[in-house]
Amino acid sequence: MISDDRQSHLAHIITDAIWNDDLVDYSDDDLAVRVARQAIAEFVKEDREIDQMARDKVTSLKRGVIEGSPEWDIMFKKYYEEERNKRGK
Repeated sequence: MISDDRQSHLAHIITDAIWNDDLVDYSDDDLAVRVARQAIAEFVKEDREIDQMARDKVTSLKRGVIEGSPEWDIMFKKYYEEERNKRGK
C-alpha cells in the first residue's frame, strides 16, 4: 500500500498545491499538513479494510475460486465495489 513516508510526502504536495493555487491561506502550515496527512492515513486504512473484506468474501466462496484467476479478479472487484458503495465512497 502507501508507506508512512509516502503519505507524508503526499500531504506536503497537496497542501503546497492548494496554497500555490491561491485556494486557501493557512494560518498554520504545520497544522494543514497534519490534517492532510491524517485524511490520507484514514483513506489508506479504510481502503485496506475494504480490500481485506473483499478478499475474505471471495475466499469464503464454496466453489474455491483460485486467487489470480480471471474469476477471482471479477469476484474481488465486485465485492470491493459493493463494500465501497455501502460506505458511500
